[in-house]
Amino acid sequence: MNRRPGLSIVAGDASPEEAAAVVAALTQFMRARTPPPAQAREGSSPWTRAALREGVTRQPDAPPPWA
Repeated sequence: MNRRPGLSIVAGDASPEEAAAVVAALTQFMRARTPPPAQAREGSSPWTRAALREGVTRQPDAPPPWA
């Protein structure tokens, strides 16, 4: 997914070459300043995985939420 905004010049005084230069400079600046990619989250703990496999709930005597 591309989350970058589309850039365009709305000033009527700029020539097409000037507008293209400004947009190119802004694009280059935005690429240079992008945040680093997010760290991949480590998998869940072995305890959580075991509980999910076994179907363990916190309150086993509670009625189901749809009841």
